[in-house]
Amino acid sequence: MTSDRLFVYGTLMRGFDHPMARLLAGHADFLGEATCRGRLVLVKHYPGLLLSEAASDIVHGELFQMRVPGELLGELDMYEACGEGFPEPTEYLRRLIDVTRPDGVTEKAWTYIYNWPVTDLPHIKSGRFLEH
Repeated sequence: MTSDRLFVYGTLMRGFDHPMARLLAGHADFLGEATCRGRLVLVKHYPGLLLSEAASDIVHGELFQMRVPGELLGELDMYEACGEGFPEPTEYLRRLIDVTRPDGVTEKAWTYIYNWPVTDLPHIKSGRFLEH
């Protein structure tokens, strides 16, 4: 199973003056806001997503359609330092998750899940990185 959709919830969102955010903007089309079930923690100056089954745990982000998914995901994997060639456990894992659009339609999208211990990390309760 694969997808040409990418769900971003942190520094890859529109409006960040960040090389990878610019790369994404240039190689993918913004489809709109979306949410997924999960919790956000503040790692340093960036967030990490933890998946959750609880209906009250909602993370807000943006959904993109990648024009050449394989190439773009390869670049993003390098940036997130995950995938082949990086020592385990990597800080992030790329996973296909269910995301929900404002009209209630759910679809599969790639996103990056935080994979390191979060014991001491603050929880972003709003689920919105831009509001922390």
